[in-house]
Amino acid sequence: MLHQLSDREKNVLRYVIQQFILTAAPVGSRNITKKYDLGYSPATVRNIMADLEDLGYINHPHTSAGRVPTDSGYRFYVDGLMDSFEIPSQEKEKINSALQGTLSDTDTLLSVVGKILSDITDQLACVIYPRFDAGKMVKIQLIKLSSNRLLVIITVESGLIKKITLEIDSEISEEQIILAESLINEKLAGLTLSEIRKTFKERLSDTPVGDKPIMRLFFDSVDNLFTDVKTSDKVILAGAKNLLKKPEFENAEHFQGVVELIENKDIIIHIIEKSSEKLQEKVFVSIGAENPSPELSHFSIVAKEYMKDSTPGTLGVIGPRRMEYEKMVAIVDFVSTILSEYLKKG
Repeated sequence: MLHQLSDREKNVLRYVIQQFILTAAPVGSRNITKKYDLGYSPATVRNIMADLEDLGYINHPHTSAGRVPTDSGYRFYVDGLMDSFEIPSQEKEKINSALQGTLSDTDTLLSVVGKILSDITDQLACVIYPRFDAGKMVKIQLIKLSSNRLLVIITVESGLIKKITLEIDSEISEEQIILAESLINEKLAGLTLSEIRKTFKERLSDTPVGDKPIMRLFFDSVDNLFTDVKTSDKVILAGAKNLLKKPEFENAEHFQGVVELIENKDIIIHIIEKSSEKLQEKVFVSIGAENPSPELSHFSIVAKEYMKDSTPGTLGVIGPRRMEYEKMVAIVDFVSTILSEYLKKG
């Protein structure tokens, strides 16, 4: 629970956090009074810092006389103390220039966005493809591979394609395939994959399944067919080296945490997608222990949705809790907006 703070307390907390973000070293009262013109004596600042520690906004590392922000301190800062950040015009131009010439290729565009986001923020950038099961189905194609094997190709509005091979326990003819493909497209085109998965049996309930092996197969395979693509096909990570050079991750345990994070993309996807659902049109910030996975307790995430047609994807950055939040929020917001605009043109 966040407490009400006096203006004095807010000022001291702001400068403790800003100084710690800058130096990665615990911050003392004398350091604050020398660097910032607060108009308070070191003793006054020391007393205020003691109060902020009692409230849980900063804490006292064992080996230092200075204080460092807690997750609660960072949260208070992000929600009410940080200033807005104006992205320099040359960085905006750098982003625009990088995206030029990639309009016809969504894969290339998203890869470029990941790289430019990691370069500008100096964090680990993450770009998650538009959610396959949130996309509207454009068409389904059925291709006979053998007498009892069928390739199903599902195309959604965002341009993503899913291919899956199904085994049938009886022989199928070309005529059966054409009829089934036509029927499924007629009944389901224009619906999201999520809607299809939930209502498939209801929408095709008037189809006699018993003597139609393909339709029987579809009835049995709904959950497998109309669900999301596998993790490795839907996420781009860029800038892992940026994390590894941060002082927070110099010790072996935290270094290993970065390696595990990069290797286990499921963790990142789950948390970023869940996070962005809460604030769909705003930048979402999740700090340290606020992340539902213990693997991310040393990290902060700044993320926002972008749109490809009517289908949302998510992009963001992952870094240490000691990050320049105002800069990260501004850049993620800008890149999300401009990516959505470029995807409209493609």
